[in-house]
Amino acid sequence: MHFSSCLCALLVALVYQVSGMDTVIGLYGETVEVPCNNGAPKPKDLFMTKWKYDDGDLLTQLKDQDASVIATDKYKDRVSMAENSSLLIAAATLKDEKTFTCMVVAGADISEYPVKLLIHKAPTGVEITTLATELEIGKPTQLGQCSTSDANPAASITWFKNKKPLVADGKGIIISSNVKVDEVTGLTTTSSTLQYSAEKGDTKALFTCGALNTLSSPVSFTVTYPTERISLHVISKGPLMEGDNVTLKCKADGNPPPTSFNFHILGKVVKVENSDSYTVTNVTRESTGEYKCSIIDNAKMEDSKNITINYLNISLSPSGKIIKSFGEGLALTLQTHASGELKVSWTKDNGKLDSSPKFDKLTYSDSGKYEVVVTMGALIKKASFELVVEGVPVIRRVAKRRGEDGQHKVLTCEAEGSPKPTVAWNVNGTSADESPYVNGKITHKLTIVPTVNLTVVCTVSNELGQDTRTINVSTLFEEVRMDKQDSSDEGDTTKLVVGVIVGLLLATVAVGLAYWLYVKKSKQGSWKTGEKEEGSTEESKKLEEKIEEKLEENSQKVEV
Repeated sequence: MHFSSCLCALLVALVYQVSGMDTVIGLYGETVEVPCNNGAPKPKDLFMTKWKYDDGDLLTQLKDQDASVIATDKYKDRVSMAENSSLLIAAATLKDEKTFTCMVVAGADISEYPVKLLIHKAPTGVEITTLATELEIGKPTQLGQCSTSDANPAASITWFKNKKPLVADGKGIIISSNVKVDEVTGLTTTSSTLQYSAEKGDTKALFTCGALNTLSSPVSFTVTYPTERISLHVISKGPLMEGDNVTLKCKADGNPPPTSFNFHILGKVVKVENSDSYTVTNVTRESTGEYKCSIIDNAKMEDSKNITINYLNISLSPSGKIIKSFGEGLALTLQTHASGELKVSWTKDNGKLDSSPKFDKLTYSDSGKYEVVVTMGALIKKASFELVVEGVPVIRRVAKRRGEDGQHKVLTCEAEGSPKPTVAWNVNGTSADESPYVNGKITHKLTIVPTVNLTVVCTVSNELGQDTRTINVSTLFEEVRMDKQDSSDEGDTTKLVVGVIVGLLLATVAVGLAYWLYVKKSKQGSWKTGEKEEGSTEESKKLEEKIEEKLEENSQKVEV
């Protein structure tokens, strides 16, 4: 009887084969697939497939039949068999982490394939809590606590500063972790505490923590450190000038910065609370000097600046609107007082002058607006005056010419004066043309057709006075008659005119010679008899007048 039992056991051992154990990882809460024989195809002579675990059978399937659930425990409504004989477990939990065995009966062979099932779950979130209010340089401070929950296996937490991992060194960086298991779900919560010794560069640093591929929101901290250096700044646009307001600003590198300072203003100490600035108003050239600022509770921590107050003053005489007479002189004086090298430039009516204007003898062209610009670096001062040169109008020239068509004559009267003169003629004419009034000068042209010989008068006037000039104009009819003579008469006429002109010139010379002899004789007689020369002079004037009348008469006769 004993021998038979041993033989039966040996036979069973020969057909009962157990393969090596596989491991499958499933996701928490999902349907897990546990493969049979690592997913190998079903044998051709398959008779039965059965799934079981240590606490009992789960389900079985005979050839060409549907699988039957035989479990009566928690798996009764959660297990099923796939087409390829894999075990399907719905709503996986950590309690499903066990070994499941697939038993396959094919022909006379019985094979079992055990599979170890592991359930994993990623953490649900990562966040930093218990934040420090501030960090102090060189002082280890608990920065915060990073936590992640509902994970399996327990999550590993890493700290980052500006996206770079922090490695614990036991001094400036100390990291401690803790893992807690939920009694109901079996999931773990991991927390990590960072103790950190801050540096100045951490003022704007961003700290995060992460587990797997999940990162927390970044956090930053106020880093405090004592003041080590202060600096004095002068708040001003451009160079400082007399009359400006100068603002001094004292900056400290501490955090938080000091709120009260002492300002040293040319030997005087001014205490300023709840501000880092002080304004010196209406500075003068005497305000040039050394200025300082310091911390109230540490006078040795100070900074200084040398401040220069620039000044540029100019005085121009005369100024405003100046009215002078033609031919007068005008003394121009420019006085400057400055703290540096100057550049002086002049303009007249916005046009640049090569040098300073001088007015020894004023002319109408000197009228205009003058401006002087004095610069010292970026500083600019300006002064100006308006000069008006006035004078009684004077006729400089009267002239006449025959028109191009020979049918009229053009009279020209050129004058100058200020204010602008008015031009008038004593005859009527056409095509009156007046030139622009520039530099006190004006030219007026009048077209006339003289029918008789005329003496034409040009009169120019303004509110200061007037001037007149005359010009003799011959008739055009006489000229036309002479032009119409035939060619044979032209030669005789020309000879006659030339002869008349020569005769008149000889007569003029004779009269002049007679006058010279007469004057000489008169002076000799006066020397001899002791008579006064006044009488002779009066006679000489009368003779001169007769000669001028004769010359004028001759000129009218020969005029074309």
